[in-house]
Amino acid sequence: MKNFNLNTFLISISFALDLVEKELLGVHNFHSKRVAYISLRLARLLGLDSKESFDLVSLAVMHDNGLTEAALKTNLVEEEFYKLEQLKEHCVIGEKNVRDFPFLTNPKNIILYHHEHYDGSGFFGKKGDEIPLMSQIIAFADLLDSAYTLTDSSLKNKHDIYKYVEENKGILFDPIIAEAFFQLARTTAFWLDVTDFMIVEAICNYVEEFTVDIGWNGIFQVSKVFSKIIDTKSKFTARHTAGLIEKIETMAIYYKFDQEKVTKLKIAASLHDLGKLAVSNKILEKETFLDPEEINTIQSHTYFTHRILHKLDAFEEIEEWAYQHHEKLDGSGYPYGLSADELCFESRLMGCLDIYQALTEHRPYRESVSHTTTMKIMTEMVANNKIDKIITKDIDKVFGIYIA
Repeated sequence: MKNFNLNTFLISISFALDLVEKELLGVHNFHSKRVAYISLRLARLLGLDSKESFDLVSLAVMHDNGLTEAALKTNLVEEEFYKLEQLKEHCVIGEKNVRDFPFLTNPKNIILYHHEHYDGSGFFGKKGDEIPLMSQIIAFADLLDSAYTLTDSSLKNKHDIYKYVEENKGILFDPIIAEAFFQLARTTAFWLDVTDFMIVEAICNYVEEFTVDIGWNGIFQVSKVFSKIIDTKSKFTARHTAGLIEKIETMAIYYKFDQEKVTKLKIAASLHDLGKLAVSNKILEKETFLDPEEINTIQSHTYFTHRILHKLDAFEEIEEWAYQHHEKLDGSGYPYGLSADELCFESRLMGCLDIYQALTEHRPYRESVSHTTTMKIMTEMVANNKIDKIITKDIDKVFGIYIA
């Protein structure tokens, strides 16, 4: 795909990452965006060029992308999620996850070292100039937004922040970064830019716009970073998106779709549950069936998927296939209650495969279901005008061959 707009993609995806950080770490709204904005402003004061500054914004937005997988691997209960930032695993995982992102320069180990301290007291014992400058900038912005409510521009809060930064010069932060912050924070505009209302526009105002000729396969590689974040949010959904990607590719090849459509369907599958990052793990991991209020909450996830993807350039089809996977032919689905004449073949295919994948997975409230039982359930849904008859029969034909 030519002219893929990285700015729009990052801003859209940052909403999803903010949801993760808010639940797992209890940080303020728009945390990743504020870290990105502060990092960007400091970068320009410290002499980074426009491409380096853009990559820094990208890394700042994604700095905590390893949190969900770290939570899964360490088996922390929800009450202990605050400990995640005290574990270096999320830095290691996060660095590995971004290796396929189309950076404009060649940043290395930035996320890996974003919890290092200037005095060498971080996870890996790096100190001073041993820590990449980008890592140091992100670490400063991350600590500041985690420790203080930056949207509070009262004189007392500003005084407390200035005191914190001054006291930690040469300890947590490079004194040069601290002085750059003091220069930045002297302006009224800085404190207004970091408000929830202005933060997105502020980032867009200061970062140069970049597009790349990345190709749909390249976009798929990037999208897999975020599908991994989704799947690792809960141990009970750890294979859902990956399984759906595999099955949508199999069916797309069965239908003889061209390679571009196959890849776009895989991107839609990889991002279809982005909105689940807005749903608490208390609901995703509940060991009994959901009550009506919890069902009401989980049904919001497709709406959030839609809103997150809505502004992405050339994503109109992908967005539609992704967020419509819980719509039903009789209009009883969600989030918009679309009916048969409003649902294209690809959206119907995504919906049928999502049901098949979900039923054949283990969930906290039930064991996985066999292919035969799954097809019986889906055939009943066809009879009730919920899902597509032809696609359901084709799924049985294609995946039924794997039954021993």
